[in-house]
Amino acid sequence: MSGTGAGIRAAAAVAVSGLLLAGLPALYFLTVHGCGEEEDRLAEVMSGETVLDAAPEGAGRKDRYQECDDDDRFVVVGARYRYDGSSEDALRYYGEAARADGWRPRTAPGCFTKPMGGTTAYLGVEGPDDGLLHVEIVADRAKSQWC
Repeated sequence: MSGTGAGIRAAAAVAVSGLLLAGLPALYFLTVHGCGEEEDRLAEVMSGETVLDAAPEGAGRKDRYQECDDDDRFVVVGARYRYDGSSEDALRYYGEAARADGWRPRTAPGCFTKPMGGTTAYLGVEGPDDGLLHVEIVADRAKSQWC
């Protein structure tokens, strides 16, 4: 009989260990993983930036977008414009528009930073590639550097 009791206790210990090893990561994934209210608030602040609505002469807005990466919880708000001008003209235009809106230039061309929503946001200007100009703001609560 005592052998049976020891076996039950050993089986229970194995079961509890298994639940802890599998359950804790699953609990973390269900409660911490993914975008939530904090990211929604950050996206709301970012989408109010006027520099996203600014465009060089001859540019026509194609679309505006807002995304959040569920794995790393970074928020992206941006706009794409049809633009046949040069990248130099676009960078010059957005350099002026960004500075007027309180953005500070970084060493990389077309990259600017600004405190926003309790973190640092990064404004990036790319293109035009195949006639599309991308203007995008990226930020997260982990204070990552994007450009």
